[in-house]
Amino acid sequence: MGNLFCCVKVDQSTVAMKEKFGRFEEVLQPGLHCMPWILGSQLGGHLSLRDNVFVNVVASVQYRALAEKASDAYYKLSNTKSQIQAYVFDVIRSTVPKINLDDAFEQKNEIAKAVEDELEKAMSAYGYEIVQTLIVDIEPDEHVKRSMNEINAAARLRVAANEKAEAAKILQIKHAEGESESRYLAGLGIARQRQAIVDGLRDSVLGFSVKVPGTTPKDVLDLVLVTQYFDTMKEIGAASKSSTVFIPHGPGSVRDIANQIRGGFLPDSNQ
Repeated sequence: MGNLFCCVKVDQSTVAMKEKFGRFEEVLQPGLHCMPWILGSQLGGHLSLRDNVFVNVVASVQYRALAEKASDAYYKLSNTKSQIQAYVFDVIRSTVPKINLDDAFEQKNEIAKAVEDELEKAMSAYGYEIVQTLIVDIEPDEHVKRSMNEINAAARLRVAANEKAEAAKILQIKHAEGESESRYLAGLGIARQRQAIVDGLRDSVLGFSVKVPGTTPKDVLDLVLVTQYFDTMKEIGAASKSSTVFIPHGPGSVRDIANQIRGGFLPDSNQ
């Protein structure tokens, strides 16, 4: 009928090859297509897009003989188990090929329901009731399983790599924040230490000037600076792992250093 009206039907999950005068023209997607054979168009063939892999389906069927149909169950079937197996095989062979491999694992209940409905219709006439049907396992062949495992492993590796990169990023951010906070606190500590030294020196100079008449803040500061200078020289010489330090050590040099430091703590005496 389709050829008579120059129309062809392409089933779902299938494509068709359209030819014109024996030469390939286009691929026909699922649906109804015009095929004007009078103009040289013809159908070259079909190609299935389904997963062409073999799977082993393990099914479990629970059944029992009905008391009111005991005679049918005894006389009408000679081998109940083989008959049920034949029905199960027939339903599975007609149902599973319509499903993609990935979907088959998620639709085990639907497959079991199709098997149970078909068995219930067939076996009730022979005095048997189908109690429950289960699809226990769907196992593809070894090559397909290996491919699926590689795909899953690659996906997990991608997730692990992303998580590892995110953890490294967080660690670097926390480390940078810690370094920034540490430097801030260190700077704050140094500033407070210097302020305490300045305050202590000022108090010492002013206190000594008050208690010893005739001395000026300049005299006291000179004495403190010289004492600190020689204490520093002593500590450098006593340290076992100190580096070599070259600094001026003559009296004139000490005076220059004193003048420089004094200028930072005390106002100019000429002002």
